[in-house]
Amino acid sequence: MDLISRSRPASPASGRGGFLVGRSLAFLWCFAMWFSAAATLAEAPSDAEPATLEIGAEAPDFELPGVDGRRYRLAEFADSEVLVVVFTCNHCPTAQAYESRIKQLVDDYRPRGVALVAISPNDPLAVRLDELGYTDVGDTYEDMKLRATEAAFDFPYLYDGETQSVTRAYGPIATPHAFVFDRERKLRYRGRIDDAEVGTVTKRELTDALEAVLAGRAPAIETTRVPGCSIKWASKRGGVGQEQAEWQQKPVELAALDLDGVRALRSGDGKTLRLINVWATYCGPCLTEIPAFVEMQRMYGGREFEVVLLTVDAESAHPQALERLRERHAAVRNYRVPGDDLDQLAEALDAQWPGPLPHTVLVDSDGTILYRKTGEIDPLEVRRAIVQKLGRTYPEK
Repeated sequence: MDLISRSRPASPASGRGGFLVGRSLAFLWCFAMWFSAAATLAEAPSDAEPATLEIGAEAPDFELPGVDGRRYRLAEFADSEVLVVVFTCNHCPTAQAYESRIKQLVDDYRPRGVALVAISPNDPLAVRLDELGYTDVGDTYEDMKLRATEAAFDFPYLYDGETQSVTRAYGPIATPHAFVFDRERKLRYRGRIDDAEVGTVTKRELTDALEAVLAGRAPAIETTRVPGCSIKWASKRGGVGQEQAEWQQKPVELAALDLDGVRALRSGDGKTLRLINVWATYCGPCLTEIPAFVEMQRMYGGREFEVVLLTVDAESAHPQALERLRERHAAVRNYRVPGDDLDQLAEALDAQWPGPLPHTVLVDSDGTILYRKTGEIDPLEVRRAIVQKLGRTYPEK
């Protein structure tokens, strides 16, 4: 059939049928477009925070990866008299404050038929670096493995950061947020663990709820307010980009510092924890690790902490040193120090420095060296030393 024949209108005898077929096809096309659009909207991340599961509701099913490499489903806990689901995470100071109490609760109630599952609800790509000031790791699945090992978790710790579908089904509002389900997996309690993140505990709502449910009674208190860090929904990723852009706009300068100034940095100011690194542009490992120091400044800079970078480059290389710092957005305290006599510099900064670059020390506010490393650092090791000194939890009020 030629093009003219294809475009010729239907004959009068077949017009009505053609009209009906055309309308049917148009209807099907419209329905297909509507269905496709609805499916797209359903799959798109929502800015709206979900409603929290109501008392009496059934436990939503889940299938999530644990830090031990296994996948866990709700059905695996069918033999337990009571199931506790706690939404918690690595980075939150409140969550870290409750880690030991969660472990104690597991020890106390596991023999009585209570199972506890912890779920990390956060999208790791929605966590800003300046929200990591109380932790050595973020909220990725790999970071969860590190934290579970370091803190010796003896309960399933599951990751929901990829889709957050389970988190949306339960609706926690902060970390940690506990949900207690009875034998029939009906929700009987949701809320905090107790009334004191740090300091003296006077109300233990979670354990009270467990005792009531194990005895076949409704808890006297079924819901509470929940302090802690907000859930990092995927819709918050824009804040990460904004924080990155703001950091990249910070000025990067390189000032002169003599040996007396180095001694002053080393002596401490009575309040600031300092991470001091000696580097040079001709040192490959030095340039490689500068981004790690910048990240630490971004993480802990909101506390009594600062990164100081000291270049021992010759005067002729100072412009190049500044260029390297600006390429890495190293908006920290940057100094050029006398590098023609490393023995004098070592005596001023750290007498145990054997000479090679890079060299890094973590100096307490009183001048005590808490950590030292000649050669390239292990960033996790340094972050752990920082957090050990600064603390993982908010101070007692």
